[in-house]
Amino acid sequence: METQKKPTRRQLNGTVVSAHKTPKTIVVRIDRTVVHPKYGKRTIVSEKFMAHDETMTANEGDKVTIEETRPLSARKRWRLVTGAKA
Repeated sequence: METQKKPTRRQLNGTVVSAHKTPKTIVVRIDRTVVHPKYGKRTIVSEKFMAHDETMTANEGDKVTIEETRPLSARKRWRLVTGAKA
């Protein structure tokens, strides 16, 4: 009998830009570098994700890792995995 292996969930590293203005929720900004296809110029593109912080330990400016999870609310689909102080 073959055992099914669960797929790994996507993890992203970013910076907390807003913390606990709503209970147990943080907003994390993910920056990535994109190269323009024609001109080759590098630009930084940012995306913001709402993440669940059960223990309410993350503060603004912290470097954190978030992980994909089931929908927790209308806009939250990520949860806090680790948070190292910046």
